[in-house]
Amino acid sequence: MSTITALQTETRTYAPPADLAAAANVGPDAWERADADPVAFWEDAARRLRWDAPWHTAHTWAPPVPAPGGGDDALTVPEARWFLGGRLNVAVNCVDRHVDAGRGDVVALHVEGERGDRRTLTYADLQREVSRAANALTALGIGPGDRVVVYLPVLAETVVVTLAIARVGAVHSLVFGGFSAEALRFRVQDTGAKLLVTSDGQVRRGTDVEVKSTADAAVAGLDHVEHVLVVRRTGQDVPWTDGRDVWWHDVVDTAPDVHEAESFDAEHPLFVIYTSGTTGRPKGLVHTSGGYLTHAAWSHWAAFDHKPDDVHWCTADLAWVTAHTYVLYGPLANGATQVIYEGVPDAPHRARHLEVIERYGVTTYYTAPTLIRTFMTWFGDDLPVRADGVPHDLSTIRLLGTVGEAVNPEAWVWFRRTFGADRAPVVDTWWQSETGAAMIAPLPGVTTLKPGSATRPLPGIAAKVVDDAGVEVGPGEGGYLVVERPWPGMARTVWRDPQRYLDAYWRRFAGHGPAGAYFLAGDGASYDEDGYVWLLGRIDDVVNVSGHRLSTIEVESALVAHPAVGEAGVAGGADPVTGQAVAAFVVPTTPPGPVDDHAAWLAATGELRDALRAHVSAAIGPVARPRHVLVVPEVPKTRSGKIMRRLLAQLVDGTPLGDTTSLQNPWAVDQVAALVAAAGLRTTP
Repeated sequence: MSTITALQTETRTYAPPADLAAAANVGPDAWERADADPVAFWEDAARRLRWDAPWHTAHTWAPPVPAPGGGDDALTVPEARWFLGGRLNVAVNCVDRHVDAGRGDVVALHVEGERGDRRTLTYADLQREVSRAANALTALGIGPGDRVVVYLPVLAETVVVTLAIARVGAVHSLVFGGFSAEALRFRVQDTGAKLLVTSDGQVRRGTDVEVKSTADAAVAGLDHVEHVLVVRRTGQDVPWTDGRDVWWHDVVDTAPDVHEAESFDAEHPLFVIYTSGTTGRPKGLVHTSGGYLTHAAWSHWAAFDHKPDDVHWCTADLAWVTAHTYVLYGPLANGATQVIYEGVPDAPHRARHLEVIERYGVTTYYTAPTLIRTFMTWFGDDLPVRADGVPHDLSTIRLLGTVGEAVNPEAWVWFRRTFGADRAPVVDTWWQSETGAAMIAPLPGVTTLKPGSATRPLPGIAAKVVDDAGVEVGPGEGGYLVVERPWPGMARTVWRDPQRYLDAYWRRFAGHGPAGAYFLAGDGASYDEDGYVWLLGRIDDVVNVSGHRLSTIEVESALVAHPAVGEAGVAGGADPVTGQAVAAFVVPTTPPGPVDDHAAWLAATGELRDALRAHVSAAIGPVARPRHVLVVPEVPKTRSGKIMRRLLAQLVDGTPLGDTTSLQNPWAVDQVAALVAAAGLRTTP
């Protein structure tokens, strides 16, 4: 590809608060120590865990090299290992060792249900619950290496069973509870799971929705599924298969609450997490035990500056990798108190998150840019007050975080001002399912922040931006974001498809750098004059206008900076003259009326469309001026909060849609398609 054109300029800066800097967990010398000996740095991080047997070799790495007799382009599959010979139990590190240290009465989880039901579990409670579940899993025939798929909403039982699976050495794969039977079946079948854990129903926006039938359809005819373990959540009558289906309360709640945990090798598989590509079937990324837990625990402690009295809330669904790392493993490994919440942000009203923060005294609040932008459209400049007219008390918040995709600078500033009282740092984290944990993020007690930038790689991580030839780009130039050397939390392979692991992540820059290959993240990025990294979106989310490769993120940020825009998705539509034209889909802060009347909707938004074209041209240059602007009620997004720009481009071009199973709002595709047709924006018949 040619170089991505980086147009964004941001001059606002925010130094660390003095009190946070004075007591920060990690100081400015961390990068120097890590650069001097990265492996020794990660060994020190690993020593924060409990190991039942020490490692004899900290790290080995076999990069992709030409395969003997395999042809000109044949490469070997790379292999990274960390802490060889070391043995540990991940669940013991997340639960038992805190009880053993005398912290059993510390709250591990505040569990908030959508309909207001609440439950609190201390670490001692969690130890008993996980032990019961581990004993029940063993009784159901689950042992080391067996795969278990978990299809549950955000419940205490979801955390308990996930830790229990890890405790017995089985491999878990969590699936978002809103996925279809088809999407669930693929994951059950691909992993060869022996057990599916599900519920009778789920609470969705105040309604009890039966889901056991979906689970039944997903496992129909799969002989490798021996049991379906069912949590009673809604109390609905559900179909039942005797001999296969078992109730949680019958086999878990009645099991002994003491369990002797076995240790497992550091490279023992911990979980498989599926991520959708732009084409083809979802990739099952395999994460192992010792290296992943080391990276997860250290990055939570460092990037979130975790303190013993913190109350941490990561708002991600537990099936998303963010919650794996910053709910299930990193915080629990650090003995943190956490909040988990079952429901959506606007049930039964839009201030629900504010209530939860206030109720539990949340100190670190970690969420997605898409939710921040949604809050902006809901609340404007002032957060809503309680029913008694008193403002919600968010004074406990000392640190904010964002994850999922690049956060627009205006949303970053709004988040800091409204949720963080203009004092809390915003820790903007870049990472992926593939990386396991945060890779580029500020250290909140050290780093001067810039709205919209994840700043620089964390200590121990070597990432840079390169051009087509693998040469590092200069300030203001865009290119490929790559990781220069292996790190402990990295996915080791793609489940049952090592060739895809090689082709997707390592082939493009095999032979580059001191480690013999760069890991290709799939994101475009640029540096500014201070060396800060700016994400430019997925490499395939770039619009090529007359030879200028424009970042969709930058155009979206310009649009979101307009006061009438709450959210924006930008894609490239085919154009016979310029190659592609910028097509912008914007969600207004104030909808013009019902979307069902397409003609009236388009007429009511005409003036705004013209204003936004001019706004983008003035903000970042005429080359980025959108050819098409369409005001829409929603843009299609994945459950992890990423805008599906690929679908927007396909809707404009009139080409077949790819995989849509990961969408959280599939109806948005139909709404956008109808408006594209009504506006005559389709570029091909």
